[in-house]
Amino acid sequence: MNEEMYLIDNNVLSHLSPAQQTSEFFHARCRIPSEVIHEADGYSDAEAVKEAEYPTTASVLKFLQRVMASVPEDDTALVNLYANKGAADPMLVACALDGMQESANCLFGPAWIIVSNDNAVRAKAEEFAVESCSREEFATRTQQNWKV
Repeated sequence: MNEEMYLIDNNVLSHLSPAQQTSEFFHARCRIPSEVIHEADGYSDAEAVKEAEYPTTASVLKFLQRVMASVPEDDTALVNLYANKGAADPMLVACALDGMQESANCLFGPAWIIVSNDNAVRAKAEEFAVESCSREEFATRTQQNWKV
């Protein structure tokens, strides 16, 4: 079975304890897109998660173009910039696609999984054949990995 790498949304990050955010499992298997880290900047423990950043690279931005091109102009479920909602959401999908591309040439590359309780993010992930799970599913599937 391939190793699983998790891309964490802000609505999941905010529910992880400081001990979880600094755990070995979190730093080895969880990544947070730069834009999600930007959203989390106001948290008291925001500095702790910066080590798990999935940086915005040129490759990620190319995938972001593909993701955004798939969003109808009148659809505000995934991104609604007028309401300051969802700026990081398409980045989760773009980072997952980037991670999947990087591991495509590996015999046993990691599986990239988006962890979010946002239905629009999960629907967009499914549209691009990216696995996703909710915060509760993530807690269940990783409960044996947390040593906190």
